[in-house]
Amino acid sequence: MVSRPRAFLTQWTTVTPVVAVVLLVITWGRDLPGAVVALLTVVLAASVLSAVHHAEVVAHRVGEPFGSLVLAVAVTVIEVALIVTLMADGGDKSASLARDTVFAAVMITCNGVVGLSLLVGSLRHGTAVFNPEGTGAALATVATLATLSLVLPTFTTSAPGLEFSTVQLTFAALSSLVLYALFIATLTVRHRDYFLPITRQGQVITVETHADVPSVRTALVSLGLLALALIGVVGLAKGVSPTIEDGVAAAGLHHAVVGVIIALLVLLPETIAALRSARRDRVQTSLNLALGSAMASIGLTIPAVALASVWLSGPLVLGLGSTHMVLLALTVVVASLTVVPGRATPLQGGVHLVLFAAYLELAVNP
Repeated sequence: MVSRPRAFLTQWTTVTPVVAVVLLVITWGRDLPGAVVALLTVVLAASVLSAVHHAEVVAHRVGEPFGSLVLAVAVTVIEVALIVTLMADGGDKSASLARDTVFAAVMITCNGVVGLSLLVGSLRHGTAVFNPEGTGAALATVATLATLSLVLPTFTTSAPGLEFSTVQLTFAALSSLVLYALFIATLTVRHRDYFLPITRQGQVITVETHADVPSVRTALVSLGLLALALIGVVGLAKGVSPTIEDGVAAAGLHHAVVGVIIALLVLLPETIAALRSARRDRVQTSLNLALGSAMASIGLTIPAVALASVWLSGPLVLGLGSTHMVLLALTVVVASLTVVPGRATPLQGGVHLVLFAAYLELAVNP
């Protein structure tokens, strides 16, 4: 009985959040040498993985589809905090950071994570099966949020450039919160069965038996460690962000690549979780994670940066350019055709991955 608590306390997922917070306190507000930045980067990556691990523990306790919601919100909290932190220090050069990061999150989740999940699920089990009602509703919400927040600013005339006026930004922020709240109500209350995994015969799987459900105490401990890990991620990211920006500039890459790196960093653990679900023939859970993250990324980030713009100096650029609008429109069309049948082959997964590769290529070579 004594060995179990001791083993739990010595696990890396338990130790890492504490180490991250300690390093944050030691290094906060100081100029850091390269060796220290390298150490912080390693701890930062480990903290992200640890955060999602503890989110998975909590998610397993509350069950699906609540579990996917916990993961999506945890990842989005990291993303929002990183965006606001970098915008606070970046000045005018970070005016488009929120747009770049949110769009990167949409492309990573709707093409990268969805494509990998469908490919893994279909290759391993013949076809990938999921519920088109729930997945279609999530996709429609993502498409609406992306259009209202990232496309409309390109065409409005009340503010110069690719920006919203104050009234328009307020409307976009409130609309994002309302739509996200409606989705959560649909996901957790009204039509929960639409977002549960299904069998090959279309029957809803309500009980998972692949692992024992953690106790309430374990779930609460993981919830506390999740909070510590998130604090560590946000603080350490502030310490390493100048190095990321300097590296992107030294490589001669567009500043938008910073947003791509941030999104890839915070979504990597969730991608791993989605692939695990796809391997177990729970593609619906994978799609919940992907589309839920895309939705949370827009639905929570836009209101957060709108609120932060009150005290942040400089413009807030949200409108997409023509190339990215084409990619977004193509993603919505392809995803809609993927969702409608409720099953997918490796071809659909490959199409989404090619779209994701095109986005990465254009990010490096705009």
